[in-house]
Amino acid sequence: MERRAAILRRDPDWWSLPAAAGSWSTLELPVKALRTELTARVWSPAEATGRVLVAHDGPDYDKHADLGRYVAASITAGRIEPCHVVLLPAGDRMQWYAALPAYGKGLGLEVLPRIIERLAHGQPVVAIGASLGALSLLHGQRQYPELFAGLFLQSGSFFQPRFDRQESGFGRYLPIVRWTGRVLRSGRGPAVPTTMTCGSLEENLANNRSMAEALRGQGYPVTFAQIEGGHDWPAWRDALDPHLTSLLRRVWPVK
Repeated sequence: MERRAAILRRDPDWWSLPAAAGSWSTLELPVKALRTELTARVWSPAEATGRVLVAHDGPDYDKHADLGRYVAASITAGRIEPCHVVLLPAGDRMQWYAALPAYGKGLGLEVLPRIIERLAHGQPVVAIGASLGALSLLHGQRQYPELFAGLFLQSGSFFQPRFDRQESGFGRYLPIVRWTGRVLRSGRGPAVPTTMTCGSLEENLANNRSMAEALRGQGYPVTFAQIEGGHDWPAWRDALDPHLTSLLRRVWPVK
């Protein structure tokens, strides 16, 4: 179980900033690999752009971490360039996001190509995910690196037996352990700018540090930030600025 402690939190400053003009729409995403169809909500700025931020657990990121509000406020403040925000629903996240080959195939061959075609003008996307959602993004990026311009991984579930035996009751623990082990043992990887955050109170802290070190050794430009708090939405929300801001400015330099 994740350790908990009382954290004195302040509202992030972007809560009080005006939001950039934009509108919401939906995008239907058939996923034959999973025999399903996802309906993603999409926020688009008033200014035309091919920049796209894709979020695993997207509806929850928006509901509990105010991702859309963060992006709109950060655009107004001139901190980041205008971009679309695509909120991907999780579906059966405990299976799909747990290094499931069928989900990786659907993400890489169906979901992201359609998003890129419709919104990104053929350019790769930046992707954000937390916990299993972060694991799944790295799983997808290792298979289809050409689709990703950057990764923002929060509290990834990069389970390893030396750190995470307490998670062994999870049904897809062993597939995650096997896949994580393969990544850790790789000599080089398909490098992409990557920012990782993990709370100081988390059981995931050790495996996130280990993964960050491994990716850095494989050529990924990795920034790792140990943040306050635990494995929860308030901690992930509070890390959006400055950490996601810095990644987006790195991938999409502010003009």
